Amino acid sequence: MFRRREAVPFAFVAEADRFRSNVVPPPRERATVSQLAARSLVGLTVVAGLAGSLLLGLPALAPEQTPSHSQQTEAAHR
Repeated sequence: MFRRREAVPFAFVAEADRFRSNVVPPPRERATVSQLAARSLVGLTVVAGLAGSLLLGLPALAPEQTPSHSQQTEAAHR
């Protein structure tokens, strides 16, 4: 079987650093006041939710405290 020779010479790959693009992307649009307010409100909501779940969840995660006196049934005394 014959191998096809590549029709495109790859000399341009070695010289690629010479060809820099002068195209500049357009500047980013600035966020409006309402967009900034909405972003900060969403951030505050997320932080408040995390803090609230931590405050409400900590008592459930605390180890159970054993009572200082032991409770025994009457059947245990007989």
